[in-house]
Amino acid sequence: MIARRIVVHGRVQGVGFRYATAEAARDFGVAGWVRNRRDGTVEAWLQGPEDAVGRALAWMRRGPPSARVDRVEVDDVEPDIGIEGFRQAPTA
Repeated sequence: MIARRIVVHGRVQGVGFRYATAEAARDFGVAGWVRNRRDGTVEAWLQGPEDAVGRALAWMRRGPPSARVDRVEVDDVEPDIGIEGFRQAPTA
């Protein structure tokens, strides 16, 4: 099991990015969360098998059709054993 903290820059708010990310993550079998940040970025925590996290991250690098992803920051983090499922979290 691996975990990644992701910050996505670009036109990623108001375009369904969080909803589509949550749907994609669930499809890939990834646990974690996604939320808007006040600075206009989207932040996510992806956790699960390496191949599943990799597929979810690749999806986030493109995003939904209405989004424009300019840059993606990825940090390796320690898995959180308390995370189950995938949810949309409140703006931080």
